[in-house]
Amino acid sequence: MIQESLICDDYWVPDANSLVTEDDTPVDNFASAKQQRLLVGSLYSSAQEQTFLAEANVGIFYKANQPAIVPDVFLSFDVEVPENWWDKQNRSYLVWQFGKPPEVVIEIVSNKIGEELGKKLKIYEQVRVSYYIVYDPGQHLGQQVLRVHELKGRRYAESQESWLEQVGLGLRLWEGEFEGRQDIWLRWCYRDGNIVLTGDERAEQAEHRAEQAEHRAQLLAEQLRAMGIDPETLT
Repeated sequence: MIQESLICDDYWVPDANSLVTEDDTPVDNFASAKQQRLLVGSLYSSAQEQTFLAEANVGIFYKANQPAIVPDVFLSFDVEVPENWWDKQNRSYLVWQFGKPPEVVIEIVSNKIGEELGKKLKIYEQVRVSYYIVYDPGQHLGQQVLRVHELKGRRYAESQESWLEQVGLGLRLWEGEFEGRQDIWLRWCYRDGNIVLTGDERAEQAEHRAEQAEHRAQLLAEQLRAMGIDPETLT
């Protein structure tokens, strides 16, 4: 029960000291943890020009007298963590503090009891999260692996599009290796379908380009020598 509150600009704001902002509950499985790292980490490694906040397993407080809901991943634009993030009121995503809900929330289904298409959907609808994504790799909720819900007015409508127009990003399934594990992963992507690369993938791509450039230079040097020209004498 919240004991104290503050009045700020005619809105009732709960005292953050009375909120349960962390309860030390661990992530439920290895696969979810790795998938969350991929979704969050690739955004921070990307060339996003807009200020954003992406996190995994961080509580969203949406109503003063309700406990937080903790999505697997969320993405919120035009906000950033306050300087002193150890302060109680800065440890979680307080909607009244940030002034807006996240644009995207992703839930990764690992069993049949998470209520991703029931209670959680209703909460995110109430919070007015623009896009609610349900990723069900084990098909616990049916044959559909990826469900995209877009807020239309006051209610969610399931969309057949995986391009999230309001945030300028999309989501797609991608088969490949991440952190030494070969699998099918949920990845952010651009409109053309190309995935948002992780930092390691960007480094590998740069290294590959450098190796190709060096190989081309070696071939050119060999061709010049075959023509009787010493490439070392060329400037």
